[in-house]
Amino acid sequence: MKRVAVFLLCLAALALVLYPIVWLISASLTPVEDLVANLRSLFPGRVTIDGYAGALEGAGGESFWTFLGNSTIVASGAVIGNVVSCSLAAYAFARLRFRLSGPLFAFALVTIMLPAHVTLIPQYVVFQRLEMIDTFVPLILPKLLATDAFFVFLMVQFMRGIPRELDEAAKIDGCGPIRNYRYVVLPLSRPAMVTTAIFTFIWTWNDFFSQLIYLSSTENYTIPMGLRLFIDQTSSSSYGPMFAMSVLSLVPIGLFFLAFQRFLVAGVATTGLKG
Repeated sequence: MKRVAVFLLCLAALALVLYPIVWLISASLTPVEDLVANLRSLFPGRVTIDGYAGALEGAGGESFWTFLGNSTIVASGAVIGNVVSCSLAAYAFARLRFRLSGPLFAFALVTIMLPAHVTLIPQYVVFQRLEMIDTFVPLILPKLLATDAFFVFLMVQFMRGIPRELDEAAKIDGCGPIRNYRYVVLPLSRPAMVTTAIFTFIWTWNDFFSQLIYLSSTENYTIPMGLRLFIDQTSSSSYGPMFAMSVLSLVPIGLFFLAFQRFLVAGVATTGLKG
């Protein structure tokens, strides 16, 4: 009975988590007049795909594929930048000895508590003077500089768990710091890097505020910005296409997570000690 109770509790929690997604899919297949009449209905009385046709046509003179391509560029650049820069910074803090490494790492951790809104205006002024506003550069370039201290901290803690005997063995074989990072530490840090990639992709893909600040041309809009156009473009909001595009925007996130979730539970340190 205890196992049955736990199972039923898990099912109830799963239903609570999945309800918004199921409602969103149902709303995207419901005619607008039926949707407005009964917002609490989970299953549509009538099914239509007009919302998806309108979503693919896009808004503001741009198609859904334009928004999808822009989101893919920004999210991919952010993922690559965070994984590369944060892993390099974490390797320096976790495996190398240099002057002021402790204070510098502490300063990086302090920036985690600093709200992003505090640095928003100075960053905007810098990118404006560099004439990079309304481009993807302000959304990608900071990721190449290891500005996300949370992921640096995550990788530092992960790399500190890798036995230092592996570094010594690599040094005996003639590996310097760069080759040690490339052939020893980097392969063993794959789960931490995949975790960084997954969260970076999700946060960047769903980001609206930063893209609202730096992007002004419709042809550069990402999916979150494109969804806003369905509310602003006419006096009556296009709920059907907006819900349909919301469903389509969830597909890349789900595929990205399914492709890399197996690395989240992979073993690390013991792998380097086998054989």
